[in-house]
Parts: sequence; structure tokens; C-alpha cells
Amino acid sequence: MKLLEYEAKALLSLSKIPVPASQIIDSSSTIITVPLPFVLKSQVPIGGRGKAGGIMIINTPPEAQPALDKLFHFPIKGFTPKTLLVEEAIHIDREFYISLFVDRSSQSIQLMAHKNGGIEVEENTEAGYLRITLAESAETRAINFDAIGQQLANHFDLQSHAFSLQDLVQNLYTCFVTNDALLLEINPIILTVEGLLIAGDCKMTLDDAAAFRHEWKFEEEPIESNFVTLDPDGTVATIANGAGLAMATVDAVNDHGLKAANFLDIGGGANTQTLLLAFRRLAQYPKVEAIVINIFAGITKSDEVAKAIIAAKEQIEALPPLFIRIAGTNYEEAATLLSVANIPLLSSLEDALVAVKRGSHHE
Repeated sequence: MKLLEYEAKALLSLSKIPVPASQIIDSSSTIITVPLPFVLKSQVPIGGRGKAGGIMIINTPPEAQPALDKLFHFPIKGFTPKTLLVEEAIHIDREFYISLFVDRSSQSIQLMAHKNGGIEVEENTEAGYLRITLAESAETRAINFDAIGQQLANHFDLQSHAFSLQDLVQNLYTCFVTNDALLLEINPIILTVEGLLIAGDCKMTLDDAAAFRHEWKFEEEPIESNFVTLDPDGTVATIANGAGLAMATVDAVNDHGLKAANFLDIGGGANTQTLLLAFRRLAQYPKVEAIVINIFAGITKSDEVAKAIIAAKEQIEALPPLFIRIAGTNYEEAATLLSVANIPLLSSLEDALVAVKRGSHHE
């Protein structure tokens, strides 16, 4: 489950990680109490908001209302915000990058850092990143945050803030573990002209499987389906209904010499909203070149699946090609909807996988 920036920053604040003074507004209440100048940020679960126009600096009162009107109706990669984050403007000296994530191959929590952060972080080279495994030592049964803070100070060329970086990493780790996070990315960590370290932006992904341990109340609900990443570098994503059919779909993908990225059983009663959320999640796999949809409809109706497919095509930028096999309840309605949208159906899973190998999706 991806958190919005304001939700992630609330968790940071609870873990004693400095964040800018802020407030949240929605379209029904746009009274802003943060003093000028301030920054308006569209709250959507996607990166690249700044370059897309979803972040605006407001310097004078007349600028505020037109900016609010724009952002509340401004979609970014298929997402339109329900809320906006209003933050005090920060006087920036330098910007850094830091993240924590679960490395499944080593079954560990990793820290990555770069001395260059901000909107141009994608231009950083791999060689410029510092990577540290956050593991307890055999002798002390504890993580040596003092040493890690010093490593970061050296990497950032920020010796004056070694102690602050020690506290930052320890608090980030606490936040990560306490909230069952899979990813916690701060880009940028801002060094202000006043010499403070503040989280300028934050992305956070929580483990849906850990929802039972928490009383989460976020804008996005955990996906109510059985979703497992099998290979983050897989080239084929899968959607099916029923655990048996989902497993058979993954097996068939692999039997055809393809690499399945995931197992996804959407279960019974899935609707357009939950299916669209699943599509958005699949589109995040970096190397997926095709999505295979294998549905035998019962409780989950074929036409609901068709509506979700159409919505995904319309709303998700750079959606991988779809290879669709649907049968069962309301099949005729689904076939009509997809035909009108010029989205082809395939008669069997075998046909879908053969088409994937040919790279022929006819869209």
C-alpha cells in the first residue's frame, strides 16, 4: 500500500523525524493557515509531481485560489487528488537522498544514500550511491547507528551533522520497522540555510499483509486480494480469480519460457475500483512487458473486469500491453464493452501466452 506524502510524513513525525510545518486541505475546506510563502502539493500516489505541475509555490494571496482550483482538478498520470498538502517554504542550502527498503534476496533492510537529491535524482549514477545493510552485530545484538551516521556524514561531506545523521537513521529505522514498511524514501533530505535537516518529501510503501497488526486509516485501502511478488524483474504480470487459477496462470507463464512477476488472485466479488488498484500496482513493475488476464467469472462478473480494463487503459500512463482471456458470468456484456473500446479478447490462456511471445497484442 502506497501512502500519500502527507500520510508518510505523519508517520515520520511520530518517529521524531523533522518535517515542514503544514496542513491538509480538501476541496470542501480551503482555508489556509500556513503563512506565506507556502508550497501547494498535489497528494497523489505517484512520483514526478513537480515536473508534471503538481507542486506550486505561492508567494502572494491572489495566487492561492487559482492554484487551488487548478490542482484539485489536475490529474497526474491518471490520479486526481482528493487532498492537497500545504507546507511552509523551506530555505534550502543542500539536498540529499536517503531510503530504506526490504531487500528480499538478502532478507535484510538496506539503506541507500546519495549526496545529490531532489527532482534530478534520476540522473544519479549507481556508483554514486552509498549502500549499507542495517543489521545487528553478533557481539552487541544492536545496529551501530553511530558508525552509520558517520558514514553518511562522510558520504554527504557533512561532518558537522554526524550526530544529527545518526539520530536520523535510527529514527528512520524505527519508523520503517514499526509500520511494517517495504520502502521509505526521503527525497530530498533538506539541509536548510539555518543548518537543520528536514524531510522535504517522502514516499512510503507498507506491507498489505501486515494490516491486521495496525489500525490503518489511509486514503488508499490495502488491496483485498492475494498479491505476491514472485520476481521483481519479471516480464509478465498476471491477474486471475481463484487461487487455483492464479497458480495455474503463473505456471503456464513460466512453462512458456516467460518470467512471471507476480501471483494475483483477485478473489470473488472484485469490483472496478479494486481491479483498477491492482492494475496500478502491476504497472509499477519496472520490467513488465505484458499483463496476462485470465478470468473465469462467477461471483466476480466478467463485465466488472471489462470495465476495470477499460478504465486502466484510459487512466494509467504507459500501461503494458494486455492479453485477455475471460469466460463465465456476463461474458457477452464484457465482450461488447471491450469490443466497443477496441480491446481484443483471446479465446484461451494458451492463445494469450502465444501472443505474448509473439509480442502481438493487437492493440
